[in-house]
Amino acid sequence: MIFVDACLKKEVPYTPVWMMRQAGRYLPEYRAVRKDAGGFISLCKNPKKASEVTLQPVDIVGVDAAILFSDILVVPMEMGMDLEFIVGRGPVFSDPVVCEEDLKKLDIQKAVKNLDYVYETIKITREKLAKDKALIGFCGAPWTVATYMIEGGSTKNYAKCKKLLYQNPEFLHQILSKVTQATKIYLENQIKAGVNAVQIFDSWASALEKDVYFDFSWKYILEIVDYLKAKYPEIPIIVFPKGISAYLDKIDGNFDVFGVDWSTPLALARDILSHKYTLQGNMEPCRLYSKDAIKESVEKIVKTMKGKSHIFNLGHGILPDIPVENAKYFINLVHELSAK
Repeated sequence: MIFVDACLKKEVPYTPVWMMRQAGRYLPEYRAVRKDAGGFISLCKNPKKASEVTLQPVDIVGVDAAILFSDILVVPMEMGMDLEFIVGRGPVFSDPVVCEEDLKKLDIQKAVKNLDYVYETIKITREKLAKDKALIGFCGAPWTVATYMIEGGSTKNYAKCKKLLYQNPEFLHQILSKVTQATKIYLENQIKAGVNAVQIFDSWASALEKDVYFDFSWKYILEIVDYLKAKYPEIPIIVFPKGISAYLDKIDGNFDVFGVDWSTPLALARDILSHKYTLQGNMEPCRLYSKDAIKESVEKIVKTMKGKSHIFNLGHGILPDIPVENAKYFINLVHELSAK
């Protein structure tokens, strides 16, 4: 698989490319399946339909890897939290974690058992996916998942999380540790079900100051990485901590790919990290609105990463109103311009 080879710094005939949120609302085919499934959570819990939308970007747009269709919050949901996706608000927990009693109610083993639909989606998808195409599993980083659990949903200022961090850091570490333990088993089961690589999304990494980030987020990411690598050294691990360009010199760990967000200069990440890791990224997602903007960015990134291990991706998720034609143009252009 070209994608897996690139993750492992092997020689590839061209730069493989996929897009975060590639199975999503920009595709009419996805919208039709989601409507038929009866909503987002229902779609996540329906292995046949979740597999169908996982495969759509491979068949329609031509990406080199499929990423499992699911959500980072299925883990706390199946541990016992009440999750709802509300139009205009996104994910909402009606029962956020406030005290130790709330945390004690959350059951890791229950989550492992209840997440069978994810593993079934992986098995169905891997059977249908072309053998030369990779299937990526994923999870949220413990810090990112914990912010939703504590805040009760999306947040702009992380006030509840940060209040807890500075007033009662021991309790926050307890939450993070429990999420970490569940995530280890969750990703291991994804690997057993058939994924060829896994990505850890730390979407809220930039919310924390430097020393705090490495204590309350990065440490737990590395715990997951080390656990998986000890058991499955052949499975590539991608980490994507969004918005920490100022901390790149402190990045170290036993993973394979470092995801670069669009706000981080790719040349900077290349100079600091490419001797250790394959880099993934980092075209600004809004460039997909314009073919000229796509071409300008792809040319620059291909030139920047010439001679270095690279996986092409956006610097964050594809937006829901991107023209499908532009997404196809982007994928084809990456293949064309990066071909050896």
